[in-house]
Amino acid sequence: MKHHPVPTPISLSPLVWALLAALALIWGSSFLSNRAALAGADVFTVVFIRVSIGAVLLWLWVAFRAIPVGRDARMIVHFAVMGLLNNAIPFTLIVWGQKHIDSGLASILNASTAIFGALIAALVFRDERLSARKALGIAIGFAGVIVAIGPGALGGFDLTSAGQIAILGAATSYGFAGAYARFATRKMRPEVAAAGMLTGGALWTLPLMLVFEGVPQLDFAPSVWAAMIWLAVGCSALAYLLYYRILALAGAANLALVTLLIPPVAIVAGWAVYGERLGWAEMLGFILLAIGLAILNAKPAQRPPAPKTP
Repeated sequence: MKHHPVPTPISLSPLVWALLAALALIWGSSFLSNRAALAGADVFTVVFIRVSIGAVLLWLWVAFRAIPVGRDARMIVHFAVMGLLNNAIPFTLIVWGQKHIDSGLASILNASTAIFGALIAALVFRDERLSARKALGIAIGFAGVIVAIGPGALGGFDLTSAGQIAILGAATSYGFAGAYARFATRKMRPEVAAAGMLTGGALWTLPLMLVFEGVPQLDFAPSVWAAMIWLAVGCSALAYLLYYRILALAGAANLALVTLLIPPVAIVAGWAVYGERLGWAEMLGFILLAIGLAILNAKPAQRPPAPKTP
């Protein structure tokens, strides 16, 4: 998913709104696809297939467009770190978490990425100091997380609680990825950075899949294959290309709107396909999160963080 500070909204063209809606639909559908893939595949297998196929497709795009890659050896290190923080860790935690919680709740908790990102940036960068406005936005956002989870969840800790914490762990990892990407990817073409990150994610998840789940037999049901292919083609490769197209047309600030569009898509999709129903606490938590993000992003930041994929 994707998470950038937004200033006071400005008028956007119909094309930008259409692209934002398309990106929200794609990333919102990733939660539904995760659940469908888990019906026949294990966690690391789902993640590896997603990032490896996505990486291949983006490298093919880079080659087709003759985009310069660069020869700085440090890029390999950056790809490895970003692949870990932006793909391997969060994708794994989200997929595992969705074994125990509904898609809609997972998407709401994942929206806290912007809250964690702002807090981490304030701790790491001097020009991202925690102003009163930011502190208020973060506080309200965290209140939304607590309400969505339920204050008593940790009192009776179970797999549902663990699943919720896993999604928050993914959001935290995205926050660290954004801070790292601020300097690591500034000299890279965005398509190269995206392809490199997915490649790094594949290299991290491959040994984990082989050790804990073995070589996949690839005899998955058509619905499982369809879900995993969509995660790779749509939610990874195509989503990154849409992301950077919107970034070029409307800027990072307006791109942040997709953060608040994703949970409604995931909530409706989970209800329509699996009959998932969220309670008042989850919905109130999302409203508080949205208010917190609006306060937090009332003014534009100087630099955008890296893209986040649910």
